[in-house]
Amino acid sequence: MKTEKIFIRGARQHNLKNIDVELPRNKLIVVTGISGSGKSTLAFDTLYAEGQRRYVESLSTYARQFLERMEKPDVDMIEGLSPAIAIEQKTASHNPRSTVGTVTEIYDYLRLLFARVGTPHCYKCGQPITSQTLDQILDKVLSLSRGTRIVIMAPLVSGQKGTHDKLFKRLKKEGFARVRVDGKTMEIEEAGGLDKYKKHTIDVVVDRLVVKEKIKNRLADSLELAMSQSDGLVTVDVLGTGPVLFSEKSACISCGISYPEFTPASFSFNSPQGACPKCEGLGSTTEFDPDLIIPNHELSLREGAVALWANRNTVHFIEFLDALTSHYGVDIYTPYKNLPDHFKHVLLYGSGKDRIRFYFERNNRRFTYEKRFEGIIPKLERRYLETQSYQSREEIKRYMNFRHCPECHGAKLNRASRSVKLGGLTIFETTQLTVASAHTFFNKLKLTGKKEIIAKRILKEINERLGFLENVGLSYLTLDRSAYTLSGGEGQRIRLATQIGSKLTGVLYVLDEPSIGLHQRDNQRLLETLLQMRDLGNTVLVVEHDEETIRASDHVVDMGPGAGV
Repeated sequence: MKTEKIFIRGARQHNLKNIDVELPRNKLIVVTGISGSGKSTLAFDTLYAEGQRRYVESLSTYARQFLERMEKPDVDMIEGLSPAIAIEQKTASHNPRSTVGTVTEIYDYLRLLFARVGTPHCYKCGQPITSQTLDQILDKVLSLSRGTRIVIMAPLVSGQKGTHDKLFKRLKKEGFARVRVDGKTMEIEEAGGLDKYKKHTIDVVVDRLVVKEKIKNRLADSLELAMSQSDGLVTVDVLGTGPVLFSEKSACISCGISYPEFTPASFSFNSPQGACPKCEGLGSTTEFDPDLIIPNHELSLREGAVALWANRNTVHFIEFLDALTSHYGVDIYTPYKNLPDHFKHVLLYGSGKDRIRFYFERNNRRFTYEKRFEGIIPKLERRYLETQSYQSREEIKRYMNFRHCPECHGAKLNRASRSVKLGGLTIFETTQLTVASAHTFFNKLKLTGKKEIIAKRILKEINERLGFLENVGLSYLTLDRSAYTLSGGEGQRIRLATQIGSKLTGVLYVLDEPSIGLHQRDNQRLLETLLQMRDLGNTVLVVEHDEETIRASDHVVDMGPGAGV
């Protein structure tokens, strides 16, 4: 027989004094009372801990080793308990890659949407990209200067784990002689034995040619063979300038720029297929900051303007500084702010090909020598990479700062993925919208024909999740907002919205003051969300002081001593 209540008998965890409580199931229950009365102990350390512990105990021994084991609370008996989920006040994530979009899974649906119905645009001319015919690819290759050596290859594997032994066997059987594995060309007999846990890129070499007039027919056959192997893709490796990817499916005719077929991984900044190669998907790079190297522009070089050189007063150092400034016709005592820009650039980034005459004096004799000046920043970069000392590395880090990635400007994605648009926006521009603006954008998005059919279910999921975030009072957050910058209350409400999206039933949800930091205007919407979770068939237990929430609940547990009215 299914019990309609949760029975707690003899709860003595922490400061609970052997209490007995009966709670109705599938209701909104508020636990309230003065600070220190044991609200959180009853909700989290007793009910949630026991619900979680029993669920983990029901799993196999193998599965249990991956889960956190919870201590059995000090209680005589708990009956009628469901699997429990706690939504607490804590920072959502310390991972710099986690955003509001990724935590709520909205970004996963966005990746799928852009991969399936997004329109690639040329990153040079901005025109929508169309497919290239075999004749267009042929003309492009034949337009290379005579005598150019080229290798025709079919890309077969791109960033996939595995040994790929079956692929090598098939290629050998079909008569191919060479493959390029992770950038290294080898005979097909040598290929194999790859690490199955590492990601590999494999191209099969179809032909090697020298561009001249009489190769048109052979080139056409080779391109066609390569495309048949790799579903319309062909890589032409022009020796000396590097590989060029052509696609029978998508390429800019005027600029000749081709894109591979887009997959959801192409829009993931956590995947090598989508991440910006410069910042590896972080959106920012750690670089040496000139303002940290030269913090006070009022000082001269002799007075220690360069923080790195502030305490260097040896004769040899003064001679070096004197030779450097004399070569460029500047004075060692001129404040840094008044030095010419060209000299400032040399000081920070080096003299390039310009050789400087340095000198040193020993035993009343002057010795001279010529060499290029490395520059402060290149020298720090070299020391940072070469040093084995943790202390030295930490010392050098003082002059580094986070900056927007110069390649992707914070978009985190590679150039191809940044060029796909939907409704006039790229995926990065979409994530810069607030939850409310994104909801409006996707509701108004008009697609036709096949694209409309493909996008219908994806847009439904995106709009639902955006609606849940609005209902818990988070309409002002942008989807690209880093999860670790959220407050405890915001993080809790995001997890709340995610749980509603998961549509679980028969679960005990335990929440810790979800109204904290929320304006009264949004309180009613939060309450509607909690009631919605209850109506799905869940028990919602809330530790709360807010009067509106207490009045809206189905059952109140008021904890003493000296409890309120």
